[in-house]
Amino acid sequence: MKISFFEVEDWEEAYFKEKLAQLGDLKFYKGHLTQELIGEVRDSDVLVVFIYSQLTADVLKNFSNLKMIATMSTGVEHIDLDYCKKNKIVVANVPSYGENTVAEHVFALLLTISKKIIESVERTRRGDFSLEGLRGFDLKGKTIGVVGTGRIGSHVVKIAKGFDMNVIACDSNPNVELASKIGFSYVSLDELFEKSDVISFNVPLSSSTSHLLNMDSLKKLKKGVVVINTSRGGVVETNALFEGLKTGVIKAAGLDVLEEECFIKEERQLLSPQFQATCDLKTILEEHILLEEESVIVTPHNAFNTKEALQRILDNTIQNIKNLAELNKQ
Repeated sequence: MKISFFEVEDWEEAYFKEKLAQLGDLKFYKGHLTQELIGEVRDSDVLVVFIYSQLTADVLKNFSNLKMIATMSTGVEHIDLDYCKKNKIVVANVPSYGENTVAEHVFALLLTISKKIIESVERTRRGDFSLEGLRGFDLKGKTIGVVGTGRIGSHVVKIAKGFDMNVIACDSNPNVELASKIGFSYVSLDELFEKSDVISFNVPLSSSTSHLLNMDSLKKLKKGVVVINTSRGGVVETNALFEGLKTGVIKAAGLDVLEEECFIKEERQLLSPQFQATCDLKTILEEHILLEEESVIVTPHNAFNTKEALQRILDNTIQNIKNLAELNKQ
């Protein structure tokens, strides 16, 4: 087979070569598929792309041998699915890769807050070993409200149970089987806000999830709650979070995302030179009101970014291509 790869880093290229060299002719390009490159790859059996390669009908009609598009993303909005269906081109994506990864980051943020890790480290680096002001709190026995129990949220629930926390959850599509197996209950969002010592947001951003935490819902929160957001910045209204911190309704916040950051479809997008060229996150966020708050921990949308998670994207893509190769043998 002739397989053309776009939007890949050097380490990814090496990994693909190691795993797929026996399947045929492999071509690699660091950038996305452009009109100028079509002539070099028009005889490809497989295109491996990310979201910046726009595979419209006008682009795809140039590929007479194309059998598969393997996108290294969860979303497929950059591909004309109707054209692919009509022309029997298989479209394979990466439905999941970082569920446990992001869930672990939820607890990295929470433990950093509960054990006052940053304050402790900064103090000891100055040679100060006093304990004044460093008293934290246990997770055991606390109630965590998990907003969204999909792939990531379900892992948050499992980890929380490992810490002996009480778990309540809210989801428009409850996972009743999971709730019964692990032992937690679904409640309304208002009840979750009222009862939770910790709230973890694990939902995609949509019209129904935008500003779930807002000035109105702020009034429903249990005083002293800790808010963790590793989903999308727009799920939490900045002004409401700031007001909650100022009044003491919100004790602390751990954020991997901020409302003002650039629009992001896929986490892997953050590693792309094209994204970095079009979105200057530093300039956008360096004056952010929450960055100076001592009770707020902000990480740079890094929850997904582990070696294992990124390798799962490659392994899934490799398996998709190998599945096609097996079908061709039959």
